[in-house]
Amino acid sequence: MSHEAISVFDMFKIGVGPSSSHTLGPWQAARKFISGLQQRDILSTVRNIEVLLYGSLAKTGVGHGTDIAVQLGLSGEDPVSFEVNNINAKMSDIKKMQKLMLAGKHEIDFNPSEDIEFLFGESLPFHPNALSFLVTFYDGSTIAETYYSIGGGFVVQEKDKTGNVDKITLPFPINTAAELLHWCMKTGLNISEVVLENEHAWRSEKDTKAGMMNIWRVMAECIYRGCHTTGTLPGGLGVKRRAAVLNKKLITHNEYDDFKGWLAVVKSGGNDFKYILDWVSCFAMAVNEENAGFGRVVTAPTNGSAGVIPAVLLYYYVFCEGDTNDNIIHFLLTAAEVGSIFKKGSTISAAMGGCQAEIGVSSAMAAAALTECMGGTQRQALMAAEIAMEHHLGMTCDPVGGLVQVPCIERNTMGAIKAITASQLAMQSSPDYAKVSLDDVIKTMWDTAQDMNSKYKETADGGLAVNVPLSLSEC
Repeated sequence: MSHEAISVFDMFKIGVGPSSSHTLGPWQAARKFISGLQQRDILSTVRNIEVLLYGSLAKTGVGHGTDIAVQLGLSGEDPVSFEVNNINAKMSDIKKMQKLMLAGKHEIDFNPSEDIEFLFGESLPFHPNALSFLVTFYDGSTIAETYYSIGGGFVVQEKDKTGNVDKITLPFPINTAAELLHWCMKTGLNISEVVLENEHAWRSEKDTKAGMMNIWRVMAECIYRGCHTTGTLPGGLGVKRRAAVLNKKLITHNEYDDFKGWLAVVKSGGNDFKYILDWVSCFAMAVNEENAGFGRVVTAPTNGSAGVIPAVLLYYYVFCEGDTNDNIIHFLLTAAEVGSIFKKGSTISAAMGGCQAEIGVSSAMAAAALTECMGGTQRQALMAAEIAMEHHLGMTCDPVGGLVQVPCIERNTMGAIKAITASQLAMQSSPDYAKVSLDDVIKTMWDTAQDMNSKYKETADGGLAVNVPLSLSEC
């Protein structure tokens, strides 16, 4: 049986908010397209480019910054390293000059309001998140290429919808939870150890661990930044940031100068249930407020759900004596594998499956990782993932105003709390008596996704998106 080889660095991508499928994906699609023109040595012969956004990308594209992302991608900017504070200035220059420097090398006339077209009533059959690039060259010839942003920052081209199936052979090929458990039982390895062995197909163990710590660095910086940034989020809803306010209330009058000092203050507050609950919520809100503000985040597995895993990991780090590099790596490797199984068996795209595909999957990933890190067995870890997803089944994606703010930010806090609860339930249970397997719930999630009305799939056509007056909405 063929298998899809997905690395931990496919599941955890460093990028810019507010959406992995509507911002990071289109950004990467534009970069891929421009790179293709460069490889064919035809970039300098481009006269103009028109971008067509279909389906969900069109309906919530403005709120998710899809048009901004496309322009940055066409300009050759890298979402991993581009200075997010320069986004507004860059967009202002393009709009004012009506010029775009393709890949930073070839200037063309470009009017964003005319050359980026939102096709609200059209959707392509393969995936709701589709965009096409139409190019006219100086000699009058034209080409067109279509890309799909399939969730979590993953992008596939129209002519190559198979992605990376079978392009890399792994020592432990895994498509399902049952196959993951098979390899664990056969080798005696835990989940993270199996994943680490598979990562050798791409790079050395040293490089994998260094990369994981870099992912954690970005997550930690995002939490810290979000916990110390006040103000109102962009987009017109007038949503006020709350993480910094809660952080200030919880630390009282304690002082610190950096992330390490801040964690010491957080930890010094003790282990009261309400205190810990407040901090987990604060961690998650901080990340997703940064995400909503076009900040730098890590897809986990998406931008809209980027706060769940960092919040649960920091909970483990601060309150469960998990503050070592090995524990962080262990957590992230386990989480990534569970996320990849969901991607293979269902979807991590809200435009395909609703919010169960984002918050639900991230909660399941965090639950499994926390369980294994806390000493649970491989079967208990998978049980925790199943419990977490089971209680997110059917969750719709209905962003008010097409923005990743209401109800998205608070949903991350709930996903984190559910992950911790699911882990504790699994740790106190025997998988022998479980009635539902992780593979069962993944199939159910996909069936639910297919049955779900499209207006609940990141289109802002249903649910809270149409029932909450924009002037009254508050996250």
